[in-house]
Amino acid sequence: MGAYAAAYERSIADPTRFWGLAARDIRWLVPPDRVLDDGAPPFYRWFTGGELNTCDNALDRHVEEGRGDRPALVYDSPVTGTVRTYTFRELTGLVARFAGALRRQGVDRGDRVVIYLPMVPEAVVAMLACARLGAVHSVVFGGFAARELAARIDDARPKAVVSASCGIEGDRVVAYKPLLDQALELAKHKVERCVIRQREQLHADLVRPRDVEWDEAVAEAEPAECVPVAATDPLYILYTSGTTGRPKGVVRDNGGHAVALRWSMENIYGMGPGDVFWAASDVGWVVGHSYIVYGPLLTGCTTVLYEGKPVGTPDAGAFWRVAAQHRVKALFAAPTAIRAIKKEDPEGALLAGHDLSALETLFLAGERLDPDTYRWASRVLDRPVVDHWWQTETGWPIVANPRGLEPMPIKAGSPSLPVPGYDVRVLGPDGAPVPTGVDGDIALRLPLPPGTLPTLWQDDERFVESYLTRHPGHYLTGDGGHVDEDGYVWVMGRTDDVINVAGHRLSTGTMEEVIAAHPAVAECAVIGVQDALKGQVPRGLVVLKSGVLAEPGELSAELVRMVREQVGPVASLREVAVVPALPKTRSGKILRGVMRGLADGREVSVPSTIEDPAVLDGLRAVLRPSDARG
Repeated sequence: MGAYAAAYERSIADPTRFWGLAARDIRWLVPPDRVLDDGAPPFYRWFTGGELNTCDNALDRHVEEGRGDRPALVYDSPVTGTVRTYTFRELTGLVARFAGALRRQGVDRGDRVVIYLPMVPEAVVAMLACARLGAVHSVVFGGFAARELAARIDDARPKAVVSASCGIEGDRVVAYKPLLDQALELAKHKVERCVIRQREQLHADLVRPRDVEWDEAVAEAEPAECVPVAATDPLYILYTSGTTGRPKGVVRDNGGHAVALRWSMENIYGMGPGDVFWAASDVGWVVGHSYIVYGPLLTGCTTVLYEGKPVGTPDAGAFWRVAAQHRVKALFAAPTAIRAIKKEDPEGALLAGHDLSALETLFLAGERLDPDTYRWASRVLDRPVVDHWWQTETGWPIVANPRGLEPMPIKAGSPSLPVPGYDVRVLGPDGAPVPTGVDGDIALRLPLPPGTLPTLWQDDERFVESYLTRHPGHYLTGDGGHVDEDGYVWVMGRTDDVINVAGHRLSTGTMEEVIAAHPAVAECAVIGVQDALKGQVPRGLVVLKSGVLAEPGELSAELVRMVREQVGPVASLREVAVVPALPKTRSGKILRGVMRGLADGREVSVPSTIEDPAVLDGLRAVLRPSDARG
């Protein structure tokens, strides 16, 4: 039995022993008296009785153990022309001082702090300062609309908000303070204090005495010590992207989170102390929490904080420049970012001149990795490209190729194998397991491993209703797919992206896989739209690679033929439209639900999470119902 199979079997058969051993890598102030508390299912708790401090494990511990002069954080900002490195000792000092500043503003253990910042070092400092105090942070993606920020403020009820005068999106300065002021007006909960980081690109007007400048607050503060917290105390609340109506706040605890992320860095990503890890995401998303801030620092790695884009800052070679300059060992990005690079530089010419000898692995997650993008990245980089799958709710990978534990063969289109700790099942509508190779609901048998959500913020009932009701005893991931004869999991997309064509259940992900393989296509989406005869039929949308000229009618016919040949006539794909861009959230997820609404002729509100609302204007004519188009 290989290392992976042995570890997986142990984790499922005896999770208490498995995670008890993993917990030895964490510095406990009081050791837990129980690894898994299963006394009140479906609510499970990890490491009860234990006390620790997450900031202590991420920073102070490394300084005390002789690693204080190693680089902890590299800030690389092409939009401001700044590169700066902070050692563990320097970062510990900054965090301790800002924790003291928050304490002077009235923040104490258990209080909430909303962080509304761009990708600047202060975002990392603020998160760790909250952890140091035992306060609960809730990071809201910088530049989120005022209404959405207000909803999160009302739900979290923070003592303070930490923000900045502006963010920078490419060559555009985005004023944050007016958005924050509007949100504070809209919110029913009244925030007592705001700490504002003034940036030289834009100076914000402050509302005294509520607002204080970051530098002023820090100058008056004494460094704060690490406050012991219970392993089961919350570390942060993160609201799921694309939330509409009442926000859904995912809770992350301190103990299980630290244990799981420390284990994942070594066993999934193959990282150890001193290695350089770069997650090209944002601190507003779960990837930023887990793998820009906490995972690398808990492990003693150097983490890269990048304030830029995959293309346009200045070009499609930006990722390769950063990876080469900082000797990145593992790069974690979204498939959307790689597709954007591929679209602008299809031959990978901009890799030339960049020494990527330190780069061992490219990890991709956040959406389905289509085989064409996998093959392109594998070809131009000539190193492993590793898909893996997880969610905001889980906080770390569910299915992955465990590169540190035992690298497994890669299958294009599959994120590989269940990660130790996750009992992955594929269930049919009746809750029974489906046969090998048959699509169903991907669910996780309870209890979930450490680091996953124990509940939703102050809403146990909604937690049960949202995730635990459809298949009792299981967590419903909301994704559909199957397991093959080798145990590999194939995640075909959200279950609402499974369409029913004349009684046949078809995955739009399967059709997207075929379309994405066409050499002219940079990215694509297939959605199910209402049809009077068949219930639903698929509609395809494609964005062409840069410089590619194609006659839309001929390309559509060719793509339809490819889907018919590889999926079958039952797919009923009749039309593929060429569009300039697809609507996406700021985290890069394609808004298929919005496109379905347009295609079905429904009124569609523009989500505050959308990256570029103007993209929808061009889609309305293409997607509106066929009878409306004449």
